[in-house]
Amino acid sequence: MNWTRFVLHYLEMVIAMFAGMFLLGLITGGWDLGPEAGYLVMAVNMSIGMAVVMVLRGHSWPRTLEMCAAMFAPAVIAFPLFWAGAVDDHGLMMIAHVVMFPLMLAVMLRRREDYVHAHH
Repeated sequence: MNWTRFVLHYLEMVIAMFAGMFLLGLITGGWDLGPEAGYLVMAVNMSIGMAVVMVLRGHSWPRTLEMCAAMFAPAVIAFPLFWAGAVDDHGLMMIAHVVMFPLMLAVMLRRREDYVHAHH
């Protein structure tokens, strides 16, 4: 297995995620939606950035959607903690972002054969 290509792909996905978050955040960042909706808008922005790169690289839609799901899945953990008052809005964002990275890695490890070679 080509671990170098795997790691490079992971880093590429992280960069694409941040690019989507920052670039689309210029449009959506001024909306005062509250913490939960704000996180979901950010997850959409990150997903769009990743999806664009993955589709351009030739990944299938199922693989692309799996990776995008990793942007939304942290809400399952973070939102109930926020609703229970265990974390504030900053804590919600921190938990969601910290959980997101290992989830992305888990998706890639589960389908590692899809991520160890260049797609065109």
